[in-house]
Amino acid sequence: MDARKTEHLANELDAYAHWFVAQDPSSAGHFLTLTLFAEFPDTVRVARDMTASFLRGAGVHDVVDDARLAVSELVGNVVNHAVTDRHLAYPGGARRVDVTFKILPKWLFIGVADEDSTPPVLPVGEAFSPGLMGELSEAVLPDTGRGLLIVQRLAVAVWWTPEDRGGKTVWCRFDLDGGPTDIPH
Repeated sequence: MDARKTEHLANELDAYAHWFVAQDPSSAGHFLTLTLFAEFPDTVRVARDMTASFLRGAGVHDVVDDARLAVSELVGNVVNHAVTDRHLAYPGGARRVDVTFKILPKWLFIGVADEDSTPPVLPVGEAFSPGLMGELSEAVLPDTGRGLLIVQRLAVAVWWTPEDRGGKTVWCRFDLDGGPTDIPH
């Protein structure tokens, strides 16, 4: 990444997000939480770019593309579908999106939290019958739910947890073959 692009990304980070990096000293891992706001026009792109930057910097190169797409889909779901719980909303307030990364020697966990307590609809089985595919394939594709289906295909596991304060986090897990290259074991 050239210096101009790096500076541009850093400026966007200052404008759109708040970084919080905390590493548990007793653990051999990398941890990051990125806070964005759904109303900004580049929220999904910033999340996707920061995913790649963080994972490459942590030495987790093999899953960068899949993780970028998963984060893009999950953050896109918040931007397009999340409605902040009434007790968390205030007039003129932006919808908060927290993207959490936990890199451990064998796994990468990614969580995307929002302020909407409505459970996500995790797809079960095939979204459509392959026998129906033909010249009108777009006619048999569902209008919603494709993002989570994509994440389910990319990640080893996808689940969600409710948050104590309200809202939820949708999690996905990627297995790491050799682990990050710069994490001591």
